[in-house]
Amino acid sequence: MANLVVGSKVKDAIKAAGCNTGGDVMDGLDSEVNSMVSKAAERAKANGRKTVRASDL
Repeated sequence: MANLVVGSKVKDAIKAAGCNTGGDVMDGLDSEVNSMVSKAAERAKANGRKTVRASDL
């Protein structure tokens, strides 16, 4: 899947929390988000829908 996470926004949020961003954070976060999206799409399909809803997450 594509890169779904905006790195600058994530880095800003981490900085606002008073922490630094490790070099591997974006790869790990993007992987997690892609996994969540795939699982949500499969759940929607399993329920006979083409629309992914928040409840599918």
